[in-house]
Amino acid sequence: MQYDAVVFDNDGVLTTPTSYEALRRAMSQAFERHGVTDPTDDELNTLISPTVDELEAITDRYELEPSTLWEARERAAIDVQYEEIRAGRKTLYDDVTALESISRPMGIVSNNQHETIENIVDHFELEAFDPYYGREPTVKGIERKKPTPYYLDRAIDEMGCSNPLYVGDSWVDVAVAEALEIDSAFIRRSHREGYSFAEFGYHGDPTHEITSLRELSELQ
Repeated sequence: MQYDAVVFDNDGVLTTPTSYEALRRAMSQAFERHGVTDPTDDELNTLISPTVDELEAITDRYELEPSTLWEARERAAIDVQYEEIRAGRKTLYDDVTALESISRPMGIVSNNQHETIENIVDHFELEAFDPYYGREPTVKGIERKKPTPYYLDRAIDEMGCSNPLYVGDSWVDVAVAEALEIDSAFIRRSHREGYSFAEFGYHGDPTHEITSLRELSELQ
């Protein structure tokens, strides 16, 4: 491998994505903690991954502070995802074991909460991944999500590498690598069949496209 480090997204790359039902449950809990017992489907769906403007539109409707609802949302999402991990519903992909053959430093940069990534690293004993970054559970953390390069830039700097590869399963992963002028590998797992970057208004291309982490050691 030509790269001196490999950094991975987490959900859909190292672990299976958190189920939509589990995330909806967490969003409902966040609303309930602030007395909103009948949020609309659109509000629940939006709260899963909002922009700051979308969050503020919801909180204005219910006369809440954005930071207050967001903190409740993050706490509920962290707790629900940890339940999914411990129950065996959010698991490592089988091909993660293939990464044992990679002799380069490895890290994780995810749009999930840092505490969730920490729970994953601890639960699945992923000591080989250092550093690992998830976003802070604040409104500022929303602004720093990929494709903003804030966390990936920090990880690369901490690793002291000059030619890293970033591996992800979303257009934001390819876009954040492009922003930092590094190579990317898009992994097209089963949940990404038919997935098109253009649907999201992004027209860049990954450096590599793979279907399994086993292919990483062969990239040139």
